Amino acid sequence: MKTGDKLRELRRRIDAIDAELLRLLNERAELALQVAEVKRAAGDDDCFYRPDREAEVLRRIKAKNPGPLDDDVAVRIFREIMSACLALEKPLQVAFLGPEGTFTQQAAYKHFGQAIAALPLPAVDEIFRAVAGGACGYGVVPVENSTEGVVTHTLDSFLNTSLLISGEVVLRIHHNLMSRRAELQAIEEVFSHQQSLAQCREWLDRFLPHAKRTPVSSNAEGARLAAIVPNSAAIAGEVAARLYELDVLESSIEDDPDNTTRFLVIGKQPVGPTGDDKTSLVVSTRNAPGALYRLLQPFADHRISMSKIESRPSRQGMWEYVFFIDIEGHRDDVRVTEALTALEERAQMVKWLGSYPRAVI
Repeated sequence: MKTGDKLRELRRRIDAIDAELLRLLNERAELALQVAEVKRAAGDDDCFYRPDREAEVLRRIKAKNPGPLDDDVAVRIFREIMSACLALEKPLQVAFLGPEGTFTQQAAYKHFGQAIAALPLPAVDEIFRAVAGGACGYGVVPVENSTEGVVTHTLDSFLNTSLLISGEVVLRIHHNLMSRRAELQAIEEVFSHQQSLAQCREWLDRFLPHAKRTPVSSNAEGARLAAIVPNSAAIAGEVAARLYELDVLESSIEDDPDNTTRFLVIGKQPVGPTGDDKTSLVVSTRNAPGALYRLLQPFADHRISMSKIESRPSRQGMWEYVFFIDIEGHRDDVRVTEALTALEERAQMVKWLGSYPRAVI
């Protein structure tokens, strides 16, 4: 068969597959609408989003993916399909740490997909208030960075709220140089958050040694300025480039390729077990020799791994602290239930912050 005939035949098959994909996608969307009707008939009209169900679907896709598509590509495609179908049932409003174009917005899109009503808010405590007051169904807040450590405002906000953690997002932070100018040598000033400038110092020293480095309040603000200031550029994420119509001149210019930020998804509803979960707690104990050891002993006794512990001032008295703890498993798991029962007998206070699926990717 001649080359031209082979290409025509392959393209014909691709067109046929595309038509079948479109038919199946709309069939799936129709089923999603039927699910919404069943829930409404049962009086469940609050929120159709099920974090545990979504995590199970994405893990199944990842496990059954035969390739050649990478697992993360397949997961992203199906996340967007589920996001679009959920928007047909009921649009999901999600608050994030703004302004628009931040990595927190990128994390929100990664977790929920693009078909959400994303609301930028200027502070972490405002996100908590928006979700608690019902203005948004969920919120996305940063909690820790692999190089900068924990976000204390987020931890402190959990002390005085009834909101629960319903999910987590792990986002590899890639800093991109973006501008309206196409030539790197034309850049005279670079805008970005001070931390981002520091995290890209080696690249800037090498490729833009004479450009002025101007710290601003956020990477998104840097992108906004780069769109209007002549001969300037910004260091920011891909969402900011799309939002402010900037061209990415260089990708992944961060000095540390493993720079990662973990975000938490907060909401009102508890999440069911998926088989691969985390549980977050905040606990306190009296200040005495061996108190912390005794506090953590139930986890060892029940063979439960602790993935995180962080201390914060309790705000109840000078030199009194609470401990934020992440453990493996769900509160409904037998071993976790038994460990928490033993923990409550030893601690002055135990507050369950939520059990939620481990980040899929």
